[in-house]
Amino acid sequence: MKFKDFKYERPNLEEYVEHAKRILSLLGENESLETEVKAIKEWFDINDEIESMITLVSIRNSLNTQDEFYELEQDFFNDNIPELQQYDHIFSSKILKSKNRKGLEKEFGELLFKSAELRQKTFDPKIIPLLQQENKLSTEYSKLLASAKLEFEGGTYNLSQMGPFLQNLNRDIRHKAQLKVSEFFENNEEQLDRIYDDMVKVRTKIAHELGYENYVQLGYDRLGRTDYDYKDVKNYRDQIYRDVVPLVVELKKRDAKRIGIDNPKSYDLSLAFLTGNPTPKGDRAWQVDVAKNMYTEMSPETKEFFNFMLEHDLLDLDSVPGKAGGGYCTYIPKYKTPFIFANFNGTSHDVDVLTHEAGHAFQVYSSRDNIPAYRWPTYEAAEIHSMSMEFLAWPWIGGFFKEDTEKYKFYHLASSISFLPYGVAVDEFQHEIYFNPVMTPEERKATWRKIEKKYLPFKDYDDDLFMEKGTFWYRQGHIFGSPFYYIDYTLAQVLAFQYWVKSCENHKEAFKSYLGLCRLGGSKSFVNLIEAVNLNNPFKDGTVKKVIEPLKRYLDSVNDQDL
Repeated sequence: MKFKDFKYERPNLEEYVEHAKRILSLLGENESLETEVKAIKEWFDINDEIESMITLVSIRNSLNTQDEFYELEQDFFNDNIPELQQYDHIFSSKILKSKNRKGLEKEFGELLFKSAELRQKTFDPKIIPLLQQENKLSTEYSKLLASAKLEFEGGTYNLSQMGPFLQNLNRDIRHKAQLKVSEFFENNEEQLDRIYDDMVKVRTKIAHELGYENYVQLGYDRLGRTDYDYKDVKNYRDQIYRDVVPLVVELKKRDAKRIGIDNPKSYDLSLAFLTGNPTPKGDRAWQVDVAKNMYTEMSPETKEFFNFMLEHDLLDLDSVPGKAGGGYCTYIPKYKTPFIFANFNGTSHDVDVLTHEAGHAFQVYSSRDNIPAYRWPTYEAAEIHSMSMEFLAWPWIGGFFKEDTEKYKFYHLASSISFLPYGVAVDEFQHEIYFNPVMTPEERKATWRKIEKKYLPFKDYDDDLFMEKGTFWYRQGHIFGSPFYYIDYTLAQVLAFQYWVKSCENHKEAFKSYLGLCRLGGSKSFVNLIEAVNLNNPFKDGTVKKVIEPLKRYLDSVNDQDL
């Protein structure tokens, strides 16, 4: 069966509720362990069914945001998902109080119960209207950005399609492209401020309703973080500021020297080489063929996985009008299939996003037989698989880049390191916002620019006065839709760098460790997962410095002026 044939049918929520109540009635003080185990498995099954329908709508809505049918179905779920959460809340409460808890923990693992304890804290039926409002605001933001139609250089482009112009060798085109993108956000400034202001207010209100002092800890609990808090994250951000920002400043100076610009501006930062940034040497279909060969040779497990994805048409990679921006991987339980969504634009990012999302997809494919709660790891752990796959692809990367291979490797590693300060800037910004939710839109912009100057001191917006006042964060969808998630990319990046080092030493052993991590899925918390495969904990002082040193040695060994 191909993806297009996966059947969507709006769930009958009344039937679901009746079924849910019947199952929940079997979890109680007088029930045997056997009865509760059977009921929990049935609970997983009915939620897999409804989750599949929710996911199909989400995918098809993002493939074509102008499709009225799936837009209406998305609205239906935005309204009703919060209503259904109360049953998950009851489920969590019942398994936590079960007299058979020890036996249930033996059957399903302890983490299911730790996660249930967090869900108890993060939901109450009284917040359902607020959750509905939050969902609608997230959809409004995504739709607004997807609506972009930018007239530039004789064509019409969405935001993703403007990427190549920002890497153009002609400085004037780069400059005009930045201003054109900026113009879209400036034209929608009032709407974006209103959406975000409403989001901050509704999330803060949810936190207060649930008994939290502010949204910060609620945000962490919503993300399932069980073994670290915002103080640990601050310590990690401090390591990035101390040990990575100076290296990135140095790398940006090397970039400027390579492209022959004495005083680089923000529109120069995406160009790394006068000979042009490395690009894949073929179109989307050709790149997929190269990826198929790579995964065939990498391991029997990756060969089986990628052939499965192709056979069922589970990759949608072209950037077309009306398609939502960005890239993601999701999972459809009913069909036991991952799905990869991306927007190729002819830059090296195409290969990055293909290998990145394939890492997510391979992980969930490897743990698809786990119970639903353990198919995916928590968010920060999930990004380890995706970012590590980008580096595990290095022995085959020449197939994509041909004569640009060495250039790509230098660029990939340097840009991955350069991402870390930006990633923690996004995180620090969000902490400032939710610790101070009464900030005005103008104060938020000033806060962003202050933090941006701290972590990216080289970013000079030149005559782009709109960006200079602190609005770059408008385009970072995670700030709107997934608060506090973005730091997860940086944590995972530091862990993926460890797989880069392992791969350089012994690729076969590195992949063996990686496969073990994938198969664990979400059966352990973040810290326990990385300890299980002997990776160094990024929250511990000194870890970032230790990880960065071999990467710096590699970059220093490359004569990048000749690339």
